[in-house]
Amino acid sequence: MPENSTPETGEAPVTPAARQGKTSRRVIEHFVAPLEETPLQATDKVDEAAAPLSLWADAWRNLRRRPLFIVSALLILLVIVVAVFPQLFTRTDPTQCSLDFSSNGPAAGHPFGFTLQGCDVYARVIYGTRASLMVGVFTTIGVVVIGGIMGALAGFYGGWLDAILARLGDIFFALPLILGAIVIMQLPAFRDNRSVWTVIITLIIFGWPQLARITRGAVIEARGADFVTASKALGLSRFRSLVKHVVPNSLAPVIVVASISLGTFIVAESTLSFLGIGLPGSIMSWGNDIAAAQVSLRNNPSVLLWPALFLSITVLSFMMLGDALRDALDPKARKR
Repeated sequence: MPENSTPETGEAPVTPAARQGKTSRRVIEHFVAPLEETPLQATDKVDEAAAPLSLWADAWRNLRRRPLFIVSALLILLVIVVAVFPQLFTRTDPTQCSLDFSSNGPAAGHPFGFTLQGCDVYARVIYGTRASLMVGVFTTIGVVVIGGIMGALAGFYGGWLDAILARLGDIFFALPLILGAIVIMQLPAFRDNRSVWTVIITLIIFGWPQLARITRGAVIEARGADFVTASKALGLSRFRSLVKHVVPNSLAPVIVVASISLGTFIVAESTLSFLGIGLPGSIMSWGNDIAAAQVSLRNNPSVLLWPALFLSITVLSFMMLGDALRDALDPKARKR
């Protein structure tokens, strides 16, 4: 029998200290704050009467708060106004050149100076905006239409159609944009009829595969959604389901890629013009001005600086717009 145990039970007696500890544990009270001291209803309040925001409405609300979007949108708006209404920014005729002003520096009414041929650099940069922006905008529209249609059909129907369109895209995707454009622009039909539209067609030929792949992936992701299954159950044909439900819900990545590609196409036009196989010399563009400024690079580098600067700012604006759109249209990116 253990020491200090009771003879009846054989267990050790409960000491007063142990009994007091058990009693104190039983009588511990938990403090709960009164409800009126925790006014959470103000922060957790939800307006149940308000209509739910769509993806586009939520993206627009998010974009309005982003300085990146505001700055890029204002710059792009300024470039568009310059391209459409160049006479609002200069009254100088860019085609009037005089050797008397050859390579002269800035003067009154001519803030950027003169070229080697005596042309006003500022006027040429302003009027050259139209051709460069026109190539970028119409090339992007053509790429979105062709690549979007082919990518949507391949992603939604799959099977042999997906295989044929995918292999066709791989053929054009194997050639880099600039290299393919150089080859096409050397063909007699393009070389003898160089214009804004021949450059646009050339860039569309090699620019649509990337957007087709983006569209195909977005359509494959959207075609398995519940609303597509419900539309088919309600008797909607596959094609109408594609046009009415799948395509609208697959536009977000397409818009982002298109906005970024627009700046890429402007650079591609300037590169082709710089190489002498893009726009003809009779059409003012930033690429032609940069090419013409090579001979004055050592003596008058500002002739090259200004068109290159305008080109860089324009391309950077579209790149920033694409980044802002990507963050706004991708809820997962916003959560990160």
